[in-house]
Formats: sequence, structure tokens, C-alpha cells
Amino acid sequence: QVQLVESGGGLVQPGGSLRLSCAASGSIFSINTMGWYRQAPGKQRELVAAATSGGTSNYADSVKGRFTISRDNAKNTVYLQMNSLKPEDTAVYYCNVEGTLAGIPIRRFTSWAQGTQVTVSS
Repeated sequence: QVQLVESGGGLVQPGGSLRLSCAASGSIFSINTMGWYRQAPGKQRELVAAATSGGTSNYADSVKGRFTISRDNAKNTVYLQMNSLKPEDTAVYYCNVEGTLAGIPIRRFTSWAQGTQVTVSS
């Protein structure tokens, strides 16, 4: 009932930048948290950044000062601006959205996007 479409991954050299976007659509009443996770080969999926509807954001220590999460609530879209990319940022990045579905009874949802590959390499 909720679909997420990611875009923006790719190959970039160390020190470069990429911008990921994720648009949510479907039977959405409201969105609470929109976030980005990543999973590198052989590692567990980890939170990169998240932004709540109340305007607060949090980041993994490894990306603080380099990545910025932002939301366009009118478009149900979340962005991740990634600057000063490092080889260790290489991973599949997943968008995650949590909120409430439209209709009665009230039902909450958590949706995951299909993932987009980010490769940082020279």
C-alpha cells in the first residue's frame, strides 16, 4: 500500500558527492520518520541518518559533518546529500519510511525501498 522509489546512487571518486532521493506514494495518511540505512558486503544493515516529522535529525557518527538528510513533506520525499565520500561509504543504501496509513482503523506502516548501490572508488 506504500511504495518507495529510490534514485541517485552510482559510482563516485573519493571526495566526491552524491544525492539520493526517495519518494513515497500510496495510501498514506501521515509520515513520521524517514531515514536512510546502508549495508556493506559482509556487514549488518546500519542506520545512516533519519529525520522525524517534528524536525529532528540524527546521524551515524561515521557520516556526521559529511551527510545531510532533508525532507520535502509536501512531496513525501526524503533526500540524502553525501559529500566528501570515502571508500568505506560503499554500500547498498536503503530508504525507510514509517507512518500511518489512510483509512479506518488506524494502521501504522514501515516500508523499505529496493536499495541503491553507492560505490566510492578511484
